[in-house]
Amino acid sequence: MAALVVAEDAFGPVRVLGGADASSLRFDPTRTVHAAMVALDAETLAPMGAGGASRSGGLPYIPGLLGFREVPVLAEAFRKLPVKPDLIFVDGHGMAHPKGLGVASHLGVVLDVPTIGVAKSVLCGAVEGDFPDTPAARAPLVWKGAIIGMALRTRRGANPLYVSVGHRVSLATALAWVERTLRGRRLPEPTRLAHEEAARVRLAAAATTG
Repeated sequence: MAALVVAEDAFGPVRVLGGADASSLRFDPTRTVHAAMVALDAETLAPMGAGGASRSGGLPYIPGLLGFREVPVLAEAFRKLPVKPDLIFVDGHGMAHPKGLGVASHLGVVLDVPTIGVAKSVLCGAVEGDFPDTPAARAPLVWKGAIIGMALRTRRGANPLYVSVGHRVSLATALAWVERTLRGRRLPEPTRLAHEEAARVRLAAAATTG
């Protein structure tokens, strides 16, 4: 699947942005994953709708194989969106992954939709070069001599984000879109709203089963 990832811009006009996130308990014996997708107006970032899904009995949590656990549920949430996004921000890595197929790339290939990986921690590689504690500072994330993503400081004093190619988007374009959608927060608006929606999906599922 990693061989199917397109690491350059291959999309048309972006009118609708998407955000994708999943929520689960690492040691939940039911292996339930709660996923959410949100749609936003690309110009104003106003919410345009959301879709959610929960599924039990999938793969257990295995580092490096998160896509196989989360993507089936994220794809179900995508199908429930009232309007489909032209570009999706995914809470997780894209090509900044030991196999080049993090959850953002995995989802992009499965849906054949442009995706950006926006992760909050490093899975592989290390940040190299000068990386000051100033907003908009950036430094390459390097693994085995290759740049696999970019560390981006979105706010002073905040931990950086790690932006990487998901699918059908170049790294430069991915960074530009993340910076464009920050609104003064640590997280870009699409993944911030998706995180909140995933929490709502999880709580709603708990209320139903409880």
